[in-house]
Amino acid sequence: MAHTPPPLTGRTAAAAAPAPARTVRPGPILAVTSLALGVVVSAMASLNVALPDMAIASGADQTQQSWIIDAYSLVFAALLLPAGALGDRFGRRRALIIGLAIYGVAAVGAALASGPDMLIALRAVMGFGAALVMPATLSTITSTFAPERRSRAVSIWAAVAGASGVIGMLASGLLLERWSWPSVFWFNAGVVTVALVGALVLVPESAEPGAPRIDVVGAVLAAAGVAALVYAVIEAPVNGWTSALTLAGLGAGVALIAGFVTWEFTREHPLLDPRLFGNRHFAAGALSLTMQFFALFGFMFVLMQYLQLVRGDSALQAAVSLLVMPFGMVPASRLSPWLSERFGVPGPWTLGLLALGVGLAVLSQLDAASSYPAIAAGLIPLGAGLGLAMPPATTAITDAVPPRLQNVASAVNDLARELGGALGIAVLASILNGVYRAQLHLPAVPDAVADAARSSFTAAAKIGDPVIEPARAAFTEGLNAALLGASGVAFAAAVAVAVLLGRQRSRTEQSVIDQE
Repeated sequence: MAHTPPPLTGRTAAAAAPAPARTVRPGPILAVTSLALGVVVSAMASLNVALPDMAIASGADQTQQSWIIDAYSLVFAALLLPAGALGDRFGRRRALIIGLAIYGVAAVGAALASGPDMLIALRAVMGFGAALVMPATLSTITSTFAPERRSRAVSIWAAVAGASGVIGMLASGLLLERWSWPSVFWFNAGVVTVALVGALVLVPESAEPGAPRIDVVGAVLAAAGVAALVYAVIEAPVNGWTSALTLAGLGAGVALIAGFVTWEFTREHPLLDPRLFGNRHFAAGALSLTMQFFALFGFMFVLMQYLQLVRGDSALQAAVSLLVMPFGMVPASRLSPWLSERFGVPGPWTLGLLALGVGLAVLSQLDAASSYPAIAAGLIPLGAGLGLAMPPATTAITDAVPPRLQNVASAVNDLARELGGALGIAVLASILNGVYRAQLHLPAVPDAVADAARSSFTAAAKIGDPVIEPARAAFTEGLNAALLGASGVAFAAAVAVAVLLGRQRSRTEQSVIDQE
């Protein structure tokens, strides 16, 4: 005889009742996700301000300085797609909370680190946390806000993403006016703690129950390929560009990325479908954003060192020096949509990339005696170029895919930015380091002194006479070569976009995405 449970009454019934649903408050949710986004995005640029002080305090050589900055961007870019997929499958709130916790703990560790190797490792861990945070913030917004309010919320998210780098550099400059470089990490840890508490209290859970299984093989191939390329480029000035180790690293990176593309073609639910790039507008948008952030982040890495180490500006002065960029960027970004509608997308887009190249070419002529107006003469067209080129590139990616693939478009947009930034820092830092070592002609000094001066310009600055003037000249030549290389990348991107958009898409190209 089947047992019939007694009726639920009193305390038993209360215990069995479902928990009350979390109250969804879109405004505070947007504030929390924007704060989380701001801190992880600003970490890519803000540490450039503190890098000279960090290098002097930790004894980091020029290659280690590159890794301190790029370890974060590299891990961030490599794990962005799989981290976003994890959040969609297992819960965006969970991914946001775990990512913020990882980032915060690693930031505290970095503030206490005593050597460059530990800083590099902890920056990589921070990048892992950031990769979980960034896609979770946008997915939380799109799943929380009603359709009629979603567009405005996403525009605020995009504005925070765009402004966080400058705000982060200013915050770092202000902190370094009074405290030393660990204060930057303590500040990051404090902001993350506020965001973490807000996420625990305010953010509801959301997920895609039918999300496909994570493409682990694709994620490993992509991450390993990018890591091999960046490692080979950053270490090339030390190992030699034609050394077996450098060539093997470059070859392995290319082979792994080719393997990733091949593997993705075979997947029913790929991490990133290569067929998307059969659409010329989509391909042009992804390429353009990658090259723009290649130039932007690489330029900031080398210029901040020039401003502080060669010109002798304080950290705050160096950060404030970049504020002239919005004088070109803001009006150009507002003008870009009108120009695109009036004259067609290719014109202002290509013009923006050309202006970016011109600005970098102007900056590549700087020397130790250059005045600030000479710097501003390059920063204003650089900002205007980004303002003209960035909106059509972003729009091209989102407009090229149907509504059901907008999450993919958002992921590609984020990936292009982070990957471009990581590669830009790696390549421009490598050019700077290689030229510095090659052009550093020292007077008769002990071998130990010469080796220290060749390791980095910060070490030469600590030594002072008689190596400082030759080191300053060699560093400036390296800066010129790096910025000229960035200018060439911007011009090449302009040509590529003009070619890709030079004719109307065929019916086949227009239907590539819709057939997916």
